[in-house]
Amino acid sequence: MRGGSDGAALAGAYLDALRYQRRLSPATLTNYGHALQALFSLLKESTLASLDPAQVRRFVAVLHARGLGPRSLALMLSAWRGFYHWLVRHRGFSANPVLGVRAPKAARPLPKALSVEAAQQLLDERPRTAALVRDAAMFELLYSSGLRLGELIALNVDDGRLDLAQAEVTVTGKGSKTRTVPIGAKAREALKAWIERRAELAAPGARALFVGGRGRRIAPSVVNMRLRAWARRRGLGQRVHPHMLRHSFATHVLQSSQDLRAVQELLGHASISTTQVYTHLDFQALAKVYDAAHPRARKKNASK
Repeated sequence: MRGGSDGAALAGAYLDALRYQRRLSPATLTNYGHALQALFSLLKESTLASLDPAQVRRFVAVLHARGLGPRSLALMLSAWRGFYHWLVRHRGFSANPVLGVRAPKAARPLPKALSVEAAQQLLDERPRTAALVRDAAMFELLYSSGLRLGELIALNVDDGRLDLAQAEVTVTGKGSKTRTVPIGAKAREALKAWIERRAELAAPGARALFVGGRGRRIAPSVVNMRLRAWARRRGLGQRVHPHMLRHSFATHVLQSSQDLRAVQELLGHASISTTQVYTHLDFQALAKVYDAAHPRARKKNASK
């Protein structure tokens, strides 16, 4: 069966199955149709049944040379893979030649981080209103402890996970993995100030540590919006988002400590579970690295 009229008929039947059985959107169906047209064009006089993994890889190379990027190629392969899966199940084809073929990986852009000076400029402010005191506490904690935005928002006032006396916070991150990280002096000061003012904004019975305008748990979009406005007010000439504070935390601690494993532990990356087996780093060792390395971990003139 070739990539001509017979192939077109099979493609039409497959797209109808997607349309009526899986109820895919018109845009997705259009993309699948274009992907199958590209496949037939590459097949030329070859048959659909004769396609093998080596040919699929050559097709990917041809499309890449024509300017298709890794993401477009991945979508193309997904469409081909689904088509052959359907052919095997419903048209008696013996194998799916697209299984195991992957698009080239896209280059991952380096995470953007603030300089130490920019971080200091961003956070060195004396907020007055309850909302600004809350914002200062959120941003200091993100930078101080490298929390993800979701981890920050999930914090409650009454579950014991935020322990200012011990200068640590326990969060549950990706993969339901729990970690405990230190809180620097500047962040502890900001959190204490917010907790004193929290009742001005919090609704009765609200458990969330950080609340929004209606007194309930603050929304991620609100944190983003408040941080952008805060950065503009502080005169930073770049767009700042919550994850940038996490990147800045990691960059600045790593620059100072040169201890990659400790930074991985503090960040709670998914791969750290393997690292922990071999390093057996405990919290006290991490806290020592943190206290020595983080630019806002200690109070200025602490010896006075």
